[in-house]
Amino acid sequence: MATLSSTSALFFSFTLLYFNLISASFTPLTHYLINCGSPQPTTVDFDHRHFTGDVSSSFLSSTGTISLTDQYPSPKSSPIYHTTRVFTRPSKYKFVIKNPGAHLVRLHFRRLKSDFDFSNAKFHVLANEFVLFNSLSMEMGQDFEIVKDYVIGVDSDVLVITFVPSDKSNFGFVNAIEVISAPNDLIADVAQYVKFDKNEQIHGLLKNGFETMYRVNVGGWKVTPFNDSLWRTWVTDDEYLKSNDGLSKVHFGGRINYQDGGASREVGPDNVYNSARVIRSSGNSIPELNMTWTFPVIGGYKYLVRMHFCDIASVARGMLYFNVYVNNNLAYENLDLTEVTNRLLASPFYADFVVDGDSSGVLTLSVGPSNMSLPRAVDAILNGVEILKINNSVGSFDGEICAHAVLKSWKRGNGNVVYPMLAAVFLLLIAFVIMHRRRAGVTDSVAWGRLPMEIPEVNLKYGNQLSSNKL
Repeated sequence: MATLSSTSALFFSFTLLYFNLISASFTPLTHYLINCGSPQPTTVDFDHRHFTGDVSSSFLSSTGTISLTDQYPSPKSSPIYHTTRVFTRPSKYKFVIKNPGAHLVRLHFRRLKSDFDFSNAKFHVLANEFVLFNSLSMEMGQDFEIVKDYVIGVDSDVLVITFVPSDKSNFGFVNAIEVISAPNDLIADVAQYVKFDKNEQIHGLLKNGFETMYRVNVGGWKVTPFNDSLWRTWVTDDEYLKSNDGLSKVHFGGRINYQDGGASREVGPDNVYNSARVIRSSGNSIPELNMTWTFPVIGGYKYLVRMHFCDIASVARGMLYFNVYVNNNLAYENLDLTEVTNRLLASPFYADFVVDGDSSGVLTLSVGPSNMSLPRAVDAILNGVEILKINNSVGSFDGEICAHAVLKSWKRGNGNVVYPMLAAVFLLLIAFVIMHRRRAGVTDSVAWGRLPMEIPEVNLKYGNQLSSNKL
């Protein structure tokens, strides 16, 4: 089985983390926060961010949409969920991009208490050439909120987010939209591809888009957007931890030593790196166990797995060695955190792995002692986990349909209406002629031609022209 040895760990680390550390006070050049359906110029959410209302705004380029306001909003929900924008036909938000590259795109959804039957809310969402999701049915409780979180590469000066109802009887909606330029070091272009029979570097990740499936603070508390410089949410790991036997939590009250060329606060905030779960030797013997987490995933996609490490538990440098496993395959052997962090404790490091989502529907991550582990020391550690779905070959995160096909299917659906209309008009004309002739006293001796059984070719061409009109 192929492995990544500790000898090449330093090279892997700094190949992976070749960007310079950016300022802790990250200020994105592109920063749009839109409160959809809101007539108010500004809405402040629970994290003290200012969202702009989209009524009469330049972002929404479509007409015929509906703005709804919750007359009895829950005091527990953020103000951005008190209004929504409803789309009964394809509609677009257009955002001017100041610096091409990776951008954070977040979409917020929550049903409102209104006369609208939200069980009919089935729709597609596109972001430029990416299909973010297909036919999402918002059949949820009214107090339940959904946030869809993506990292999308934008190589033009405009990002267009399009909402397309699945059928003319359905509609789409959205409560809020975030478009924020990402730091240069958020996604590296290289990662380690791990399978049963290979462990090799792959390049070109930045050509893809990413959907956040899991963002977990291991051993710590929930991290809210207010405590994250990129306004992300990190949940606790209890739900995903396979067994708690023999493990312990560690919390660190000191300073996290961020370094140039290493993980920045935008990659992982202090509140992720200052907590961890560890395996610790209690005597002269090394525990024969691993810490394991399992995550449900969808087969047929590749996933970017980011594991965050920060040695906040060792009493001295050079005492922590452990192995890292992805889907039960050895991904990192004898990992020595002091070697990859310039021999500093409490200095963060992350490793990116690309794995295949197989038919089992489960992605497994483990860390545990190695053959270099020392007694009376920490024998494994993990601080955080992120799992991001990578788009498939047609640019979709949800199925095998591309963005062009989604738009084409809507146009084709509208075009099909032309044929029944032409047939109805044709029958009305025939009926009018018959009535006119009878009233004029036309005799039975008048010769009649056969009624056409098909719409003439010229009409079919005309119908195709109608159906191909741009929305």
